[in-house]
Amino acid sequence: MSRRGPVEVTAGGIVAGVRYGYARRLGLSVVALATTFVVGMAYLVFGVFDAVPTAETYRIRVHFDESGGLLPGRDVTLRGVPVGTVSSVDLTEDGVAAVAEIDSRARIPAGGEIRVAGLSLAGEQYLDLRPDSDDGPYLEDGAEISAEDTSTPVPLSTLMHDLDGMLAQIDPDSLQVIVEELGVGPDGPRKLTDIVEGGTFLISTLDGVLPQTVSLLRSGRIVLRTLADAAPGLQGMSAEMSTLLGGVEAMDEGFRSFVDRTPATMQSVDTLLAENSPTMVQLLGNLTTVAQMAHVRVPALNEFFFPSDRDGSTLEALMTAFRDGGIWALVNIYPRNSCDYDLPRRPPTIADHPEPYLYTYCTDPDPSTLVRGARNAPRPPGEEGAATMPPGVDPLRTSDPAPVGPYSVPLDYGGPTVPN
Repeated sequence: MSRRGPVEVTAGGIVAGVRYGYARRLGLSVVALATTFVVGMAYLVFGVFDAVPTAETYRIRVHFDESGGLLPGRDVTLRGVPVGTVSSVDLTEDGVAAVAEIDSRARIPAGGEIRVAGLSLAGEQYLDLRPDSDDGPYLEDGAEISAEDTSTPVPLSTLMHDLDGMLAQIDPDSLQVIVEELGVGPDGPRKLTDIVEGGTFLISTLDGVLPQTVSLLRSGRIVLRTLADAAPGLQGMSAEMSTLLGGVEAMDEGFRSFVDRTPATMQSVDTLLAENSPTMVQLLGNLTTVAQMAHVRVPALNEFFFPSDRDGSTLEALMTAFRDGGIWALVNIYPRNSCDYDLPRRPPTIADHPEPYLYTYCTDPDPSTLVRGARNAPRPPGEEGAATMPPGVDPLRTSDPAPVGPYSVPLDYGGPTVPN
């Protein structure tokens, strides 16, 4: 007997197996059906329903103002990836609360938005978690999500109501004209295509700047509300502006005359400034010294015009002197001490116009003498104390002679000679 090869052994085994199966074909059919049933059930349980008997979950409670069509048994996703299911949706005092069971292996950051989303226009809502970062803290068992961090889709009833309001604003006659214009000529379909494409581009552009658009609308609402609150004031201002502009219109001729005469007047002023510029430069230089002296003596000027240590002021005295259509004066018949400056006096009949003395100080130390004198006025900083003559100066020193300019008028002693 010859030895069989591997091919014959394999072929013999296959033939024997086929004969064995054919003889027991009924039992093998039952086993195949049972295996198919078990595999199908396992796919439904573990593949479709995501049932994991050994998996651990944790629960979070999400609050909404309204359910948005969310039902128990719906999926819970993390940006579209399933991570759990909705176990229940219960009513609360201020809305609804959905309890979500989430796989413990999913670490979901606590921040961000949780919204009810839909797979299609027909509904099929699910709970979608949209965290704004990948960092902690993370959601834990028993976490509560407030309604401020959640959102729901617009209900179909609200959408239909808004759509009805939009359609009510469309003029049927205008729409009929548009349809007729689109149907005129062979370019009607192309025009409609351009309109649809332009609308699609506009919507996509607005979607890209949606946050800025929402912010603009909210800011515009605040501005319009402010304008509405200020409407009475604006109306009053409009009436006053109308009166003002009416007065301006009545003075139109005067304004025109003013504008016509202004160039000549300004030219005269320019000529005046040009001719007197040397004198004005010197005058401004002297005024600098005057301004500095006046600045340090502001307290004395305030005390002179608006006294704080005594009653009355120079302005009040002038006001009381000129009243009732006349000039009033108060005469005291009792003599009072006068101040002696201890300086030589020239006869008033000699018109030699001498320069004034620089150091005119009252020699009487009594403070009641010359009450309104310089020594009783507030002193500048650094010059506190009584106003006395500086030490070592000539008491008879006079001021420098007045400067003689190109427009000075020379006067003889006692004035010019009067012609016969």
